[in-house]
Amino acid sequence: MTQTVEQAAGQPARSELPEPLVTLLTSHLDVKVNPDQLSADTTFESLEMDSLSLMELVVAAEQELGIVLPDEAADLSPSSTLGDAARAFRNAT
Repeated sequence: MTQTVEQAAGQPARSELPEPLVTLLTSHLDVKVNPDQLSADTTFESLEMDSLSLMELVVAAEQELGIVLPDEAADLSPSSTLGDAARAFRNAT
């Protein structure tokens, strides 16, 4: 079984980010980044997203995907990572 460098280092690979999260970031919120450059360690701050942008992300996810994100999603801050958001997406109902 082959591993990527990120997996060998114990870090999630890009493919481990939920595709709906990546789509919301790049399409709905119009974050100017190549999706292949996103990783679980990417911070929202590095994507130039502030607290208001994060709330927009949560609302858009709930409306467009028909999910309810856990309370921890409201705790996301600009210093949070996409990995933190991915965990919130996995825990959505």
